[in-house]
Amino acid sequence: MTVEALSRAGNGPAFIPVDIGHDVYAAVTDPNTAFWALVDKTRIHEEITGGPLLDSYRAKADSFARELHALRFELKPSGVYLNPTERCNLNCTYCYLPGEQRSNGSHMPPETLNASLGKLRDYFRSVMPEERKPRAIFHGAEPLMNKEAVFSAIDAFSEDFVFGLQTNGTLLDDAALEFLTSRNVSIGLSLDGPFAGITDATRKTWGGKSVHDKVLAAMKKLKGYGSWSVITTCTTENLPYLTQMVELFHASEVPTCMLNTVRCTLPGARGVKPADGDMAKSFFAAMDRTHELYRETGRKLIVANFANILIGILAPTARRLMCDISPCGGGRAFFALAADGGLYPCSEFIGLPRFNGGNLLAEGGVEAALASAAFQTVTTRDVDTFSPCGDCAIRHFCGSPCPAEAYEMNGGMEKTGAFCEFYKEQVNYALRLIADGKANDYLWDGWDGDTETVFNHALN
Repeated sequence: MTVEALSRAGNGPAFIPVDIGHDVYAAVTDPNTAFWALVDKTRIHEEITGGPLLDSYRAKADSFARELHALRFELKPSGVYLNPTERCNLNCTYCYLPGEQRSNGSHMPPETLNASLGKLRDYFRSVMPEERKPRAIFHGAEPLMNKEAVFSAIDAFSEDFVFGLQTNGTLLDDAALEFLTSRNVSIGLSLDGPFAGITDATRKTWGGKSVHDKVLAAMKKLKGYGSWSVITTCTTENLPYLTQMVELFHASEVPTCMLNTVRCTLPGARGVKPADGDMAKSFFAAMDRTHELYRETGRKLIVANFANILIGILAPTARRLMCDISPCGGGRAFFALAADGGLYPCSEFIGLPRFNGGNLLAEGGVEAALASAAFQTVTTRDVDTFSPCGDCAIRHFCGSPCPAEAYEMNGGMEKTGAFCEFYKEQVNYALRLIADGKANDYLWDGWDGDTETVFNHALN
């Protein structure tokens, strides 16, 4: 009988063995509950057919299943992505918004933005605990193209939301920086290369001018600020330079960065999509380098998208991002407001009209959008129900992102996203770090302060 057959034999949990590429340990999982354990590779048979691990897990399996179900299907939104303009002063190769919107689109008037935030405030008060504030992130296109409306809204609703702003950095002058930092607004920048020639391959103005030096200047000014980050979108153009990227970020004292796989929702992005194996090789080399830098200096550079994978394994309900769970956070943990007042499950869908759930200021507002067919198409996407995800041992550490790219690139919600094999290898890499006792080196200090250990299978 094969190991796979043994794992499914008899009654009770169906443990699936996973070769994580470690010299000593393998993983066993019950994907139905996102349970996992590391076991001696020479004792897989014993571990999955009986003994202390299986007995201990059986006692907890029902509670794990309830916890995972609540995370996947019982959340209420606690955040919103605000797109106050359709316009952007850059023409990035991989943007998820159509070029016509970014070049000739409209701004949301200040009075409309304020009215929208008022309605959003009322909605969040109805679904969130009184002591918690919702997060409101001003997002792409480029929010500082409509700076007057954005800054007015931040001042008007400072008591009601925790604000953030994602910007390409080119319009972040001294006055804008002073305004945002004095109000403790989190600031996210984007930079795709350690030097201009690489950045310019995918990110430049409509006239073809470089923006690399402007982003570096903004990073220099933000040094020492407590709440800022930089996103690198990984493409065929910058993949060989990811290790140099993290070296640049560490030297610049960037607190948090993201090395995101390019979202392949629109055709432009697919033209710069790396192969999964190439993505894995370069990404893991960059992660290894962040660890070397931490050991050398005692200062961490947190790569948030990978940290979230680690946390999703160690403590599923403590994860900070919701892209790597199914259904994803779009329309469940957050939603997006477009410049025309339309509501979408996520900003990634704004260029796809069929995912418009209605206008915020119309009758029904948020509640009507959440119940709409446009939103339900996303919020009912369930990796348990389609192949190959339904048979995958790590499906709830991955979530088969992103539903927008699955729909547009691969033809439907019941399809995988663009980087299936990379996500598998990323989980294996994370499990190897856990096996070697290194996981906390890649995580925010104190990340587990509000967590509780409910299962602990000690490694021998």
